[in-house]
Amino acid sequence: MQYALLIYQQESVVGLDQGSPALNEIVAKHMAFSRELGPTRIGGSGLKSTASATTVRRQAGVNAIHDGPFAETREQLGGFYLIEAADLDAAIAVAEKLPLASDGAIEIRPMLGGA
Repeated sequence: MQYALLIYQQESVVGLDQGSPALNEIVAKHMAFSRELGPTRIGGSGLKSTASATTVRRQAGVNAIHDGPFAETREQLGGFYLIEAADLDAAIAVAEKLPLASDGAIEIRPMLGGA
């Protein structure tokens, strides 16, 4: 079964400026984690800051374009992994090892059609 591991953290803690020590450190940890996962990892990526986000919101059939993420929250979606795991318990075991720069959350979502 395929699962998406969605990483939520506060952007201010990660330091998304190119070359920032905090960003370099967490990127190095993710590169090591990706190598450790081997074929379990199907894909994934970090995301640029929410300042670069654009949201298309549809309400009553009318589209409106907004700068920024869909919702104002303390934690932002910062990246994701797409993995292959036997079941939810195996996906949880992978998520528990995923490096975070600080407190945060990893949402585990099964993929539609991910056999």
